[in-house]
Amino acid sequence: MRPLFKAIGFILIAMFSIQFGASLAKQIFPVAGPAGLTALRVTMSALILCLFTRVWKHKISWQDMPMIAAYGLSLGFMNLLFYFSLEKIPLGVAVALEFVGPLSVALLFSQNKWDFLWVLLAGLGIYLILPSGNAPEALNVQGVLLALGAGFFWALYIIFGKAAAKRGESRHVSALGMVFAALVALPAGFIFNGAEIQNLSLWPQGFMIAILSSALPYSLEMKAMKDLPAKTFGVLMSMEPAVATLMGILILKEVLTVWQWVAIACVIVASAGSSLTANSARSSVDS
Repeated sequence: MRPLFKAIGFILIAMFSIQFGASLAKQIFPVAGPAGLTALRVTMSALILCLFTRVWKHKISWQDMPMIAAYGLSLGFMNLLFYFSLEKIPLGVAVALEFVGPLSVALLFSQNKWDFLWVLLAGLGIYLILPSGNAPEALNVQGVLLALGAGFFWALYIIFGKAAAKRGESRHVSALGMVFAALVALPAGFIFNGAEIQNLSLWPQGFMIAILSSALPYSLEMKAMKDLPAKTFGVLMSMEPAVATLMGILILKEVLTVWQWVAIACVIVASAGSSLTANSARSSVDS
């Protein structure tokens, strides 16, 4: 039982680390810009992972590279669009909208009578989050679309990631994938925030966010998945919008409307429910 509790602890630490890093990143946007900070975070994460895994010592076939590239490019666009969305909408809302991506993948590959309910719940959550009118609490339309775009690339990241994982050892594939992600983030950083990227005083902050948002949580998740059932992992991950909302309130002093809270709750329940039913269906087939 101890390995299970340890694995759950790793996942919780990973989630809080990612969202704490996102909160810190949002605070630095005024001086670094979302594209500039994405470039620093992803590029430094790629360097850290490559050094940590000594990726140059392990050969991967050139035939496997297109799938690894697709996995990494999806990761790059996901990070870039997510940080752009954070500039315009609250952290918890952005994560809830982005979560539609993995939720869609889970529902797409699951055949269960409960799936219709999870689709309705997720759809209701998106509807409640969508901007309405010109009220002061109305969300920025661009921010909503950017977060949904990040969710789309998160879905591609999962699909390509599963295929890429079969092309080599997971940590080496992850490191190479992050290199391809940097090929998206770094040019975008120079286009939108070139001067900021070259400001050496921002590099330590970029390095810290790279550790908090990529290197540390990815390492913890890899360790946790060895001892954690897929169902438990999915249910725990569904808590991420709640963790993001909490970080947004505590660190960024963001205030949500009642309907935005309800919308986030709908996405959380839909995500947890889809994880439970998808894995139940898989267990039934296996037995």
